Amino acid sequence: MGIFVAAPIAIVFFYAFTTADGVPTLANFREMGRFFAVFTRSFSLAFIATVICIVIGYPIAYILSREGERWQRIMIMLIMLPMWMNFLLRTYAWMSILENTGILNRFLSLIGLPQLQIINTPAAVVIGMIYNFLPFMILPIYSVIVKIDRSLFEAAQDLGASTSSVFRRIIIPLSLPGVLSGIMMVFVPAVSTFVISQLLGGGMVMMLGDLIEMQFLGTAYNPQLGSAVALVMMLIVIVLMYIMNHFGEGEEKAVRL
Repeated sequence: MGIFVAAPIAIVFFYAFTTADGVPTLANFREMGRFFAVFTRSFSLAFIATVICIVIGYPIAYILSREGERWQRIMIMLIMLPMWMNFLLRTYAWMSILENTGILNRFLSLIGLPQLQIINTPAAVVIGMIYNFLPFMILPIYSVIVKIDRSLFEAAQDLGASTSSVFRRIIIPLSLPGVLSGIMMVFVPAVSTFVISQLLGGGMVMMLGDLIEMQFLGTAYNPQLGSAVALVMMLIVIVLMYIMNHFGEGEEKAVRL
């Protein structure tokens, strides 16, 4: 753990607070101001993708938890099947679907509808995030819902609760830990992605991952600035995760009461 976690973080801290000559400075953080739009874009697109993953993933996880064990195994395998493919291949596949002469626009032309300009736009980046990270939302929610004691539902219905009340007042609060885990597993990689934004955004939608990579590997080589950006992004994500976890603990206490 010291080699693979603590040491890289220590190096990021060192670069973020020093110049190229190793002199302590805060100039790297002041220089980040000109990339405020990149921060805003990255967090907003990651937030949109996370919300859509919740809207799509929660019903799927709930329906899946209500099925028999045989169908659950089959559906889980189908959900995980795309994850067995290479990440780049999955993203390239969406390029062939969304590009101007791709499968989607060919289909629209075939049925007489106007073509859509999706590739190289923020919408294409969000679609790529949703496709690649949706399983990370479904599986944690499913794993929590499937373990909820069914006798709770029966007891609530015996006391006169409707199906919607059971879902709203029992299932949703008890499944909140799975939702929070799914948010973490989707939002964190989404806000720092660079492959999806490069391929589906065509270099037109720069995100924090692209900015950091450019500072470390690109022509604008400046690892000090890249480390400062990475450090600030990491701190923002930690604060957001702490707030959500604190909110989740409050909901769990309310359910127990």
